[in-house]
Amino acid sequence: MSATVMGSLGAVSVGERAMRTLHDDQAGALYAYVVRLLNGDRHKAEDVVQETFLRCWRTQDLTDGRQLRPWLFRVARNLVVDEYRMRKTRPQEVNGITWLDDLLTRSDDVDWLLSSLLLKEGFKKLSPSHRVALYETYFSGRSMRETGLLLGVPAGTVKSRVHHAIRALRRAMGVAESPDGQVVKKPEGHLAAA
Repeated sequence: MSATVMGSLGAVSVGERAMRTLHDDQAGALYAYVVRLLNGDRHKAEDVVQETFLRCWRTQDLTDGRQLRPWLFRVARNLVVDEYRMRKTRPQEVNGITWLDDLLTRSDDVDWLLSSLLLKEGFKKLSPSHRVALYETYFSGRSMRETGLLLGVPAGTVKSRVHHAIRALRRAMGVAESPDGQVVKKPEGHLAAA
């Protein structure tokens, strides 16, 4: 009993030898094309190329001497498009590692409600001049100069009031700032206070 590996030098049939030659000639270019289609996903590209050659082996006459390169590239492209469409119609797959993080970071109405309540409470703690400057610039959409004309103060004063109002709101909402005024994430957990 003799074993013959497909594509080996001892390939028995003309079709097997033709398939080996076709693979040697076209696999590299086909793989590079599929990698580009898949935005660099090399593992999926390998699967697509393998499926393309498998379909070629099953459906094409490899001994008639016609060019199969256009057929291979079209089949590979169709496989990529079909997989993309199938992914869009199926429910999103859950990653076993990050599903909880995704769930916890997803914004919902409760987050919006809590943020708006904190903002409302922080807004009440501002001085009237800071509150008006912040309201006119951020919520009414006026420039610093326009707000200054409306309030009868220089634009630099408006800018200063807005700056201090934002810092006061951040403190009221529990957002930490570094000494240079940049927002930093507060350390989490009970060990951070130790």
